[in-house]
Amino acid sequence: MESKIYIKNKRASFDYELLDKYTAGIVLVGTEIKSIRMGKASLVDSYCYFDKGELWVKSMNITAYFYGSYNNHNPQRDRKLLLSKKELRKLERGVKDPGVSIIPTALFINDKGLAKVNIALAKGKKEYDKRQSIKENEDKRKMAQASQHSY
Repeated sequence: MESKIYIKNKRASFDYELLDKYTAGIVLVGTEIKSIRMGKASLVDSYCYFDKGELWVKSMNITAYFYGSYNNHNPQRDRKLLLSKKELRKLERGVKDPGVSIIPTALFINDKGLAKVNIALAKGKKEYDKRQSIKENEDKRKMAQASQHSY
């Protein structure tokens, strides 16, 4: 079973320098998995935080399921992330550094049909770093076009 659901946080690599990446499970309720399978989720402006030693993702939007009736979920609720204790300790140490935060980079369904989220320890980029990223991307695109046109 090949899953085609892969929701990316496109601003993540532009706004942040990604230092360390992890894959975490998500605790979902009711109709949330059905909405994710339909691709009705967004990672824009979402971030992760620690509360009592547990990692939570805030402002990840999973749209209410169309056929959900009164059983529907709150689209903006905080969701618990599932990681090993070793990974949680490593992330908690990393977040103590100034300017470092944890952001979700992608939401996907794995081969077993479970919803997973890729998270990254990230350091915010300054304005000149963003300009540098744009310049590098444009250079890569120009080089790719040049190699296609030279027969």
